[in-house]
Amino acid sequence: MRIARFTTGDEPMYGVVTGEVDEFGQPSDDTVVVALAGDPLYVGVKLLDQQYRLEDVRLLAPVLPRSKVVGIGRNYAAHAAEMGNDLPTEPLMFLKPNTSVVGPNDPIFYPRQTQDLHYEGELAVVIGRICRDVPPEQATDVIHGYTIANDVTARDLQKSDVQFTRAKGFDSFCPLGPWIETDLDPQTFIDGVRIQTHVNGDVRQDGTTADLIFDIPTLIAHVSSVMTLLPGDVILTGTPEGVGPMEVGDEVEVSIAGIGTLTNKVAQR
Repeated sequence: MRIARFTTGDEPMYGVVTGEVDEFGQPSDDTVVVALAGDPLYVGVKLLDQQYRLEDVRLLAPVLPRSKVVGIGRNYAAHAAEMGNDLPTEPLMFLKPNTSVVGPNDPIFYPRQTQDLHYEGELAVVIGRICRDVPPEQATDVIHGYTIANDVTARDLQKSDVQFTRAKGFDSFCPLGPWIETDLDPQTFIDGVRIQTHVNGDVRQDGTTADLIFDIPTLIAHVSSVMTLLPGDVILTGTPEGVGPMEVGDEVEVSIAGIGTLTNKVAQR
């Protein structure tokens, strides 16, 4: 099930995307959004008698994290190597504020404080209920679904600050979308799901989740051993190799097979 958050110009609504959508999120002419009676994280999936053509709505970030976005660094060996870092012995965590979240086609603002803004295409896990100390074998019980993220990073600030808060925490530095896919199993990503990032149509990242150092159940267990996870919290699972700079005017597309494509343009702040 693909759950979207959208607007027709009025208040945001939630809906289920039905109809044919290819693996890169391109809809067919009969793709519609059937409205839901509130946020399914809290009221369940209750369909209303309203539907809209997908092309007639504006998609928003499919989830507004209640408290946090938890990033995982260096979770692909080739990416760790390209950044000149050793492989972590346990998941490397950092936080992005929920104010960094934007949706599909929203601008990524280039801050004046940086001269080296990078894209990082990633698989994102959306948490479905309050949880703490989740064993890996019970991770599926707390997953609401999966979406796509761009873990935007001011690379020069990351290097100068050492820690990641400023470099990854600016407003608009966490695009999410286009919707949440609820029907995927963590084993799917162990077997391998393709992740690609295009900048102005050129492939910059082309990886697979089979190369994750720490799989999704391990990440959920590790993060929840440190902090309570709340419904709507998001875990970013790391980025494949091929990260690089974005400039004002660039269009960045992150595609994950089985989910769709998240598109954003870079704008001057």
